[in-house]
Amino acid sequence: MIKKLVLVFIALFAIQSYAQNGTSSPYSFYGIGSLNFKGSVENRSMGGLGVYKDSIHINFQNPATYAGNNLASFNNESRPIKFAVAGSATTTKLKTDTSSDNSKSANFEYLALSIPVGKFGFGFGLQPYSAVGYKLETTNDSGNLENRYEGEGGLNKVFLSLGYQIDKSLSFGLQADYNFGNIENNTVNIGYNEDGIPLQYQTKEYNRSDLSGLNFNLGLHYQKMITDKLELQASATYTPKTELTSKNERTFSTIYIGETSDTDVTLYELDGNLEASNLQETNLTLPSKFSIGAGLGQPRKWFAGIEYTTQNTSEFYNPLYDNVGATFEDASKLSIGGFFIPEYNSFSKYWKRMTYRAGLRFENTGLNINNQSIKEFGMSFGVGVPVGNVFSNANIGLEFGQKGTLNANLVKENFVSFQISLSLNDRWFIKKKYN
Repeated sequence: MIKKLVLVFIALFAIQSYAQNGTSSPYSFYGIGSLNFKGSVENRSMGGLGVYKDSIHINFQNPATYAGNNLASFNNESRPIKFAVAGSATTTKLKTDTSSDNSKSANFEYLALSIPVGKFGFGFGLQPYSAVGYKLETTNDSGNLENRYEGEGGLNKVFLSLGYQIDKSLSFGLQADYNFGNIENNTVNIGYNEDGIPLQYQTKEYNRSDLSGLNFNLGLHYQKMITDKLELQASATYTPKTELTSKNERTFSTIYIGETSDTDVTLYELDGNLEASNLQETNLTLPSKFSIGAGLGQPRKWFAGIEYTTQNTSEFYNPLYDNVGATFEDASKLSIGGFFIPEYNSFSKYWKRMTYRAGLRFENTGLNINNQSIKEFGMSFGVGVPVGNVFSNANIGLEFGQKGTLNANLVKENFVSFQISLSLNDRWFIKKKYN
């Protein structure tokens, strides 16, 4: 147990020391930022597929997968606790019709624990929900800098899940998420005199929203052997629409921008008086979401599945940013993926015990800018490497993707994301019978 805890703390320290803003996407300017993937590294390596359930990995996407007597190969008194922690790093090339740039970002992905208790299963943990991290500039007709936008922050969630095994094939789950975090946005307007020379003093608007609130996720999972070797798994989840409380503040400042520095020197600051317009505290609507999927496979050998997710993103509403130059439409995502294990119980060939994963995802993010739907594509690969005792493993994922478009003066992002996770599943709390 001590060795496992040391390994976990080393992983957490490494992730935390590298982590910065979870995104550098200019599209995180809109809404509550870029939404983080809600599943594990193993799920993401299969195109985001959340249909599959096994006994040694936590599936965050469906709370029903926590249920049941996991790891039947252990005796009844030693059902293991599952622990998972992960982080990621992303390199992005941003491109417009006239220029391009590169950016890097890192992110803590999740920290979670799963505890099986008979037909029940409990899980709790921490995950980022969304991330804001952008620096944008616009120019006027003369090519001079006109506006400078900068933002950071995002939402996180603490979750508590409960799964129940209805019968040998069907399980039900409920998850409660407490969402919390803050988002900061700065806008600097650059003014010029008649000769086109920047004015000595400029205007800056600062907005901050502190968000909090609950939402719930319901899930069903079906798992049954339909032949001697072939297993069917099917999954469905539903997240109802909910509202978060947003406590807002706004200030206007007169600033001085140094000639050789991006640092703003505030000379005068004025409160935005949101109370007068009833915007000091608002409700932010998070849209409902539904997913359904199924797949076939041979236990401990291979699996292939497909999943479709739809989200009523048109329901998203934040009165504080009612006019941001974008609209929201209903979002959708199609995930296709699976895995292959050459020989799970091989003793002579280590590589045969590894799990090889791959997948594709096609996504309409629900964001529409200048009548252009912002779409995203990802192609992912991964490998699960056994470590320590029989059921613990490290999982490495790599995703190549594209987001956005060059049409209507927008930005296209080409990104490469690297993820790594630890999944520890041994019998941590069993007393030794012999010294």
